[in-house]
Amino acid sequence: MTTPFWCLIFVALFPIVLAFVGDYYRITALGSLDNRHPRGQAAALEGPGARSYAAQANAWEALPVFTVAVVLAHLTGAAPGASATASLVFVAARIIHPILYIADLSTLRSLSFLVGLGCCIWLFVLAASA
Repeated sequence: MTTPFWCLIFVALFPIVLAFVGDYYRITALGSLDNRHPRGQAAALEGPGARSYAAQANAWEALPVFTVAVVLAHLTGAAPGASATASLVFVAARIIHPILYIADLSTLRSLSFLVGLGCCIWLFVLAASA
């Protein structure tokens, strides 16, 4: 399996990891997990807890764009080395993104988001030029 596909597996599972981070904040801030109404309970969070859920939502939103970029680059036979580099940089940006989000470093968070988006665009350009 190629590096971009391994990255895709990681990116697909990463929002689930972020859900556990959100669970930590629900327990810490609200005293327990309400599995019957988790979204309602999450909506009651403020500060880092609320931002952890926003980071998770953003991770889910980034997944389809990265998926299409990786699959398209693969199907067109885009340069493997460049595709691997773009995918690894995307993963790094997506790991940094929720850390910055939870820490309330909005400018750096936005920069991390733009790096990830740039990597997806890079993969699309690689596919187009293959």
